[in-house]
Amino acid sequence: MVRKPSVKLRFRYWFDKTMARGTPALIGWLLAMCLVIVVPASVLLVWSDVDTPTTLENQLIEIWKNISGTFNLGGAVGSPVFVLMSLLLALVGLFFASTLVGLITSGVRNKIMDLRRGRSMVLEQGHTVLLGWSDQVVPIISELSEANANQRQAAVAILAEKDKTEMEDEIHARVPATDVTQVICRTGSPAEPTDIGRVSPHTARSVIVLTPGNDDGDNQIVKVLLALAKSSRRERQSCHMVAVVQNGKKVEAARLAGGSQAYVLSADDITARLIVQTSRQSGFSAVFAELLSFAGDEFYMTGEPKLVGKTFGDALLAYDTSSVVGVQHADGMIALNPPSETRIRDDDQIIAISQDDDTVIVSDFPYVIDIEAIVTPRPHEDERERTLLLGWNRRAPVIIRQLGQYAARNSALDVIASGADAQSVDEVIDAQMNRLNVSFQEGDITDPGVLRGLNIGSYDRIVVLGDDIETQEADSRTLLVLLFLRNLEHALGRRVPVVAELRDDRNRALAPLSEDADFIVISKLISLLMTQISENRHLSGLFDELFSARGSEIYIKPADGYVVLDREIDFYTVVESARRQGQAAIGYRRQEESSLPPSYGIHLNPDKKQRLSLTAGDAVIVVAQE
Repeated sequence: MVRKPSVKLRFRYWFDKTMARGTPALIGWLLAMCLVIVVPASVLLVWSDVDTPTTLENQLIEIWKNISGTFNLGGAVGSPVFVLMSLLLALVGLFFASTLVGLITSGVRNKIMDLRRGRSMVLEQGHTVLLGWSDQVVPIISELSEANANQRQAAVAILAEKDKTEMEDEIHARVPATDVTQVICRTGSPAEPTDIGRVSPHTARSVIVLTPGNDDGDNQIVKVLLALAKSSRRERQSCHMVAVVQNGKKVEAARLAGGSQAYVLSADDITARLIVQTSRQSGFSAVFAELLSFAGDEFYMTGEPKLVGKTFGDALLAYDTSSVVGVQHADGMIALNPPSETRIRDDDQIIAISQDDDTVIVSDFPYVIDIEAIVTPRPHEDERERTLLLGWNRRAPVIIRQLGQYAARNSALDVIASGADAQSVDEVIDAQMNRLNVSFQEGDITDPGVLRGLNIGSYDRIVVLGDDIETQEADSRTLLVLLFLRNLEHALGRRVPVVAELRDDRNRALAPLSEDADFIVISKLISLLMTQISENRHLSGLFDELFSARGSEIYIKPADGYVVLDREIDFYTVVESARRQGQAAIGYRRQEESSLPPSYGIHLNPDKKQRLSLTAGDAVIVVAQE
């Protein structure tokens, strides 16, 4: 037998149905509740007052005055028509006053909600605009804060399809507080020209298009660049844009979309080059991280009248606290480490590594070169090498091709991976067979049995690649492989140089480190590079040269090829020794400090007057042809 609903439930159901009818029902219930309370209270108030006249008419008048006073209806007394008209006017006045209060309240509430949603305009000038949201946000804002440390006021405006409050909370949680740089978040689509206008890109110093962390990210970047170009035509103003696409095949499309004001990089090509260079030179990634960070010394360009007419070799020794690496000509062409006898013209700019742009100052200090400490370099002989590549992703073919460019003939590369594209593997193997002997073996690199079956002691270096999967899952697999490799090293009794690819910089602290391990943190290095170019667009040509397969590059070479070891010298002597070899010395690396963060033994742009002694295992960092 079905139980009948109680009186309480039926009343609640009836009440809910009446309330569902909308505003009229709400006003009716409000009026009824007020009358139920006000009318009896007014009657009791009159009856309890001993001074109230006893006649019924006078009592009714007093009750009316109490009721009308409570509802602010005027309380007029007179003929029935007069009372009704007064009541009508009072009700109309009450209606308009209430409506006005409601409209003001609603407008203020909507405005507050718009502000909370990030819908308002940004009216900054000379600020930096970030379009999109990704893991790059935190390192870019941190670097911009460091770069703006000597400014009175700076701002960063972010436009992303993300809740404004969520963006602000994440930034405050992960970025150290700064009193100089203000971070402004706005919600909107970076691919919509009308939304882009909210962050005023045309009054900004630069616009950085962040790389989305999904498979369609490159296409989204092209859309954002198209939207920026359309917005520029509408505002009749151009803006300096910096963007990075993952796939090198999309670079041309992105550059066409952004136009002449857009500087577009290929993350895969840069990452592959960094991995290859780091695998050949321990500490290479730390050198680039130091050069790209505003917390240390970075690249600057400046004109120097005192050096006009002198040679590039003279310029190398002209600065105490800056390291010269090249020259920019008037036509914008970059000459990185030109021949020592190259003359500096009046319209040339010196490219130097220095602490700040105002520290690139020619020294009057009379330096003395310790000629006896300079050694004759040993002839360079290419030696056959064995490299082990663990894992596979879309960058693997580019990495193998670049390894083939540097490897001595008959060098070997063994690839152990699972799920690799068979066609890509075959194409790479066929292309490299004339110089690099490539072999491929299917296997799960997270299986300790697979790794134990490898003779890792026979390899000169090991490269560990992250899979093309979600960031944290890919890094977790990489850390697992590193853990097994470290265990195998202990059993072997010696370390093997390892280069590992990570995506999240926070995972580096979890990695099982050794003094021979290097880590390429993709998102951080790319973010640092984007920030450098956004702050100084003229550096784009310099980085093009550094990341190009032709011309001069940064190398880390044994110190005993430059100076006598265990002898006290100054860095002027090291620079002179490198100059005689057609190189520009920019720093050194201490082997005993190679596992100590944050510099990992890297000393860039040292004061040339300070005395030092290089020992066995130490290296000199140079810009050279090879």
